[in-house]
Amino acid sequence: MKKFMDWLSNSFAPKMVKVNTNVWIVSIKESIMQVLPFIFLGSLFCMLAVLGDYINPWPNFWTPFTYTMGMISLIISFLIPFNLMEKKKLRKSRINAGAVSLVAFLMVLKPVWTDAGLAFNADGFGAGGMFVAIIVALFVGIVMSAFGKFSFFKEESVIPDFVRAWFDSMLPIGIVVVTIWVLVFIVNVNLYSVITALFAPLAGIVESPFGFAIMMFTFCFLYSMGISSWVLTPVFTPVLLAAIAANVAGTGSNLVTGTTIYSAYLWWGGIGCTFPLVLMLAFSKSKKLKALGLASLPSSIFNINEPVVFGAVVWNPILMLPMWIIGLVLPLVTWLFTKVIAFAPIPKVLFEMWYTPMPIATWLTTGGAISALVLFALNVAIATAIWFPFFKVYEKQEVEAEKAA
Repeated sequence: MKKFMDWLSNSFAPKMVKVNTNVWIVSIKESIMQVLPFIFLGSLFCMLAVLGDYINPWPNFWTPFTYTMGMISLIISFLIPFNLMEKKKLRKSRINAGAVSLVAFLMVLKPVWTDAGLAFNADGFGAGGMFVAIIVALFVGIVMSAFGKFSFFKEESVIPDFVRAWFDSMLPIGIVVVTIWVLVFIVNVNLYSVITALFAPLAGIVESPFGFAIMMFTFCFLYSMGISSWVLTPVFTPVLLAAIAANVAGTGSNLVTGTTIYSAYLWWGGIGCTFPLVLMLAFSKSKKLKALGLASLPSSIFNINEPVVFGAVVWNPILMLPMWIIGLVLPLVTWLFTKVIAFAPIPKVLFEMWYTPMPIATWLTTGGAISALVLFALNVAIATAIWFPFFKVYEKQEVEAEKAA
């Protein structure tokens, strides 16, 4: 165990920190975080739209849903190159980078002319087009970065700076537009379908019992070392959002969604289902652990568990192990009682408001199903049983240390 912990500390964790601070990864993560208000609003409009099934008359909240959650890929296509230029200190190019990326993304959707005007694949604007938006934005970022310091004019040129910026931006913008034009409209390559097909296997893997468990284990594994799960944002967020979007549209029955994980069944108190641990700490015989538990309790109610994770779990082998075990066990239990045994419902409502206390969120996302509350309670009981023996070992260690002091 000691050799394993040394490897994690000295080799694995530093490499993950490098990945987590890479300018390209950071730009994608920040862009997705910046679009969260649209996702949160989309969640609210989705919940209100569902009420239309029970209340008549009722406003059609699917329209504002379409113009919030249904536009996130369009917004992402602008934000990624915009943020990338900021990170690379090429601020003069940021607006043009975002704008040409937006244009390129619309071109990849390949609109068709109708009597009413241009017609787009509207599904591409929402969660379903996020991978496409990311790839297009990264391509634009590469081109704009390559020409970030290029200029047709010498430093001593008397031409005003803003005029120079206009002409200097024309070359990279032209390269992006012409490249997409040739591929999509001349060669007739369906880039949207190609990119979607490339990432389709990932969605298939995740929507399997072992893929679900491995994904959640990875989240817990990284988090137990103090590495934010946001490092995985570029990979898993598009998959999770596309999965719940399909459920909402009635074209899918995907269990592995952000709603399932953070609101309905798994992570009470935050990643790793840490609320039971917080309660144990709050009633601990150790003064130190009791103080930590009481301090962590208010935020844990709203599924914010950084205080307890960084205060007790991170780089603590005694509590890292149960977090890893929970990351494997709870997804498999949830899969068993939703997919294998149709006991509890699969959430079909977009609900990315992960800060809503559970089991209130469980009730809202499953249409008030009693069986959903039972499955949630079962997961909590299992997590408690896993945390408890490790907590007692840790508590004994801390109590003895306090007596010795």
